[in-house]
Amino acid sequence: MTDPFALADGLGPEKIVHLHDAAVGLRAIVVIDNTAAGPSIGGVRMADDASLGECARLARAMTFKNAAAGLPHGGGKSVILGNPAMAGKERLVRAFARAIAELGGYIPGPDMGTDETAMAWVHDEIGRAVGLPRVLGGIPLDQIGITGFGLGVAADAAQAFCGLRLDGASVAIQGFGSVGMNAATALAGMGARLVAVSDSGGSITHPKGLPIDDLIALKRASRSVTALAGATALAGEATITAQCDILVPAARPDVITQANARDVKARLVLEGANIPTSAAAERILHDRDVLVVPDFIANAGGVICASVEYRGGTESDARAAVTEKIRANTVEVLARARDTGAMPREAAQAMALARIHEAMSYGRFTGA
Repeated sequence: MTDPFALADGLGPEKIVHLHDAAVGLRAIVVIDNTAAGPSIGGVRMADDASLGECARLARAMTFKNAAAGLPHGGGKSVILGNPAMAGKERLVRAFARAIAELGGYIPGPDMGTDETAMAWVHDEIGRAVGLPRVLGGIPLDQIGITGFGLGVAADAAQAFCGLRLDGASVAIQGFGSVGMNAATALAGMGARLVAVSDSGGSITHPKGLPIDDLIALKRASRSVTALAGATALAGEATITAQCDILVPAARPDVITQANARDVKARLVLEGANIPTSAAAERILHDRDVLVVPDFIANAGGVICASVEYRGGTESDARAAVTEKIRANTVEVLARARDTGAMPREAAQAMALARIHEAMSYGRFTGA
């Protein structure tokens, strides 16, 4: 079990809250990492194997993501231990919402295993959530595919830094959920072709390109991408090491590791998931001249959209903000990395830390 006190440093966490309600079987964790710039925004992840360590890392990633995006929010995250497909999910999510009612420094949003419907349940209980259905005045993040859209913006900005042209580039996507399928659509709109893809059911490939619309139809019918006729099956998570120009890890943390980083064939990695690459693996990729656009830069579309929604903005406002912020931050981070020889993550963290420390200097680091 992770020692919560071992997680603390000069930035946070400000609060770690363990939640338990035996009556409904609720077990959950909330980490509010830093609220120097404003109340924290972070998704509610639902998974059987989530942990405090993972939650804390994700909360810190949100602190960096919100700071890098220039949002008036800090970072937080929560995990509900359970299967997202379980019966009684609504009861569990509503119990979670009531349990966090007094944590005013945390604004929940959708994440892996939750969606706008779950956020509607949270909002109904406590009046505080983002990523809501349209009928409740929200901008449904998954429905409009804003995170995948933002990955396309990051790819467009990054191509000049790795000698790559999106038009004609081959793409592999590990995790064909909402982020993955919308990233595929965005990249295809710029001329790239999807050559490998995976989901929890397995991996497939086709060097001439996979039909994205057919894959999306399979997912909407609750079927695996492996049901696509004419594709070649790959072993396990072989999408990570598939022959491609661009790799988009868009599922769970730590899928690119020391064990497989040397076999990654992509020239550009767009981190669609949060913390999909270990620190050691990022160093290996950097040393091999594989350009990695860090998660809290590349996949910030969701939280930028959530911030716009929280302040009453529209979908068009959100798309404009995502385009402006992700393009500017990707260029700034990759230019810093190029000019200093630092890894992109190091350059991104330096940029974000400067903004966090400035916010803290104004005396707003007073806890959630």
